[in-house]
Amino acid sequence: MTKGPMIGGRVSIVVERYGNGTSKRYLLDDDDDDDSPLQGFLEELETKPYNISQSSNSSETNTIWLPDVVKDFIFPTGFPGSVSDDYLDYMLWQFPTNVTGWICNVLVTSSLLKAVGVGSFSGTSAAATAAASAAAIRWVSKDGIGALGRLLIGGRFGSLFDDDPKQWRMYADFIGSTGSFFDLATQLYPTQFLLLASTGNLAKAVARGLRDPSFRVIQNHFAISGNLGEVAAKEEVWEVAAQLIGLGIGILIIDTPGLVKSFPFVSLTWTSIRLVHLWLRYQSLAVLRFNTVNLKRARMLVESHVVHSTVPGYVDCNKRENILLWQRFMKPRIIFGVSLEEVSGLENSVSKVKALLKMYTKEKYILTLNKLNTDTEIYVSFKVNATSRDVLRCLWQAYWLEENMKGSLKDKDSVFQWLKQSLSEMDNKFDDFLFKLDTGGWNLRESNLKIPNKVLIEHESIPL
Repeated sequence: MTKGPMIGGRVSIVVERYGNGTSKRYLLDDDDDDDSPLQGFLEELETKPYNISQSSNSSETNTIWLPDVVKDFIFPTGFPGSVSDDYLDYMLWQFPTNVTGWICNVLVTSSLLKAVGVGSFSGTSAAATAAASAAAIRWVSKDGIGALGRLLIGGRFGSLFDDDPKQWRMYADFIGSTGSFFDLATQLYPTQFLLLASTGNLAKAVARGLRDPSFRVIQNHFAISGNLGEVAAKEEVWEVAAQLIGLGIGILIIDTPGLVKSFPFVSLTWTSIRLVHLWLRYQSLAVLRFNTVNLKRARMLVESHVVHSTVPGYVDCNKRENILLWQRFMKPRIIFGVSLEEVSGLENSVSKVKALLKMYTKEKYILTLNKLNTDTEIYVSFKVNATSRDVLRCLWQAYWLEENMKGSLKDKDSVFQWLKQSLSEMDNKFDDFLFKLDTGGWNLRESNLKIPNKVLIEHESIPL
């Protein structure tokens, strides 16, 4: 076999590298029984390799003291290599700028409340002054609770928006509608104002956290001439015009005699208009025609090629795309970025790992499956240096297996026979798939197919 590094008289065959810099090395002895479980041990934290500029290296040095969980929360995936050299300096100045802005906002809010009669600067009553301060604190606290929602969305889910902005923009409106419902209910339960208003603000803040990044991706899609600033400015014109018209109609509605005192009529009117609003939002997103391949569209394209030997163009594919459907609920069920232990099954035997490593020597991933009755679960573990093209290849193989396997898998040998046949079919037909993608107008240079980096495999030797 092709020898990997020797450690303590044993051969290192594969290394799992984790996103936090640690790794797990799997070793083999020459006398290992093929049915024995594969043994691995954790290695100490490694410095992540980056092929980046000196300035980016400086950014990494400046943040090396931060825990990985904090870095993942506040920085984009792949930082500092995934952003420009001036990103960190800008954010370090932007943060105190925003802090001072919000301090001013609190002071202004207090003045506005006093101006409409909640306390007074000139009042002599200590109780009145305390009441005014308490009201201002409650109002600002409501906004602060809402801000927590935006913090959570931006920190935890920031990497999702590039993949499917249409879906997240639609979900933003669903969540925002829920927040508006809580605001509406404050009229019915005024004693619970803070609870309802804070909950509504939290929901609307989460919606805003989903809406703004998604819409920036959509604006970037519009700006095919590099004119993103102008596109954003003109969109603002459309939005303000719609805002003025909506405010005018809203004032006419609430100015209707008797309507203000009729909560059932207000709630019914709001519900009707909100449903129209959601329908219009869906229609506006449905007309978008992205020519980039994300995971959901990739599944549709691969399935069409495997089943019908055709690939829909980007216009037709966008029309057929279900905006509300999460790709994780599409069949077959594919789990990406799993560990070697998961991809090799519960027994994790030396023989199975050897067979998988040898079978996928030429691929940048390892794929296996578990078929129970009519359901198939497919596990994919990516190797170091895998690209979006490898995501397409594993999807093609997965859909071929889903389409061609008949009945339940009875033993390990039948699994490997299917895997070998699917790899052979993919080698014969994948180039035709790529050609039809290109002729269909798809832009593969800006693919949104990302490699999960929490677990990557580095293949060091080929056991015979």
